[in-house]
Amino acid sequence: MREISLGRRFDGILAWDSFFHLAHDDQRRMFRVFAEHLSGPAMLMFNAGPAHGEAIGTFRGDPLYHASLAPAEFEGLISRFGFEVVKHTACDARAGGRPVWLCRRQDDA
Repeated sequence: MREISLGRRFDGILAWDSFFHLAHDDQRRMFRVFAEHLSGPAMLMFNAGPAHGEAIGTFRGDPLYHASLAPAEFEGLISRFGFEVVKHTACDARAGGRPVWLCRRQDDA
């Protein structure tokens, strides 16, 4: 997903339970990938961690990397790449308590 280039645009992208497995710098770079694959006005939805940090969890006994940027940094990236936040829930019970971001690419982006 870090280097994907499909050569087409979509009305929406869902990065669910995937985006937060990328390192911080890779998460920052993904906003360019998202922007390049979305037609305006299109939707982007992703989930992340609650604060800047890294953690190692486990899945079926294997280590599993998790990382997140701070909410303020996400807001800056969202804006810089032509999106606006439609809804941000810091602790969505329906998403296992994870933060959820719903963004719209602005028409002129």
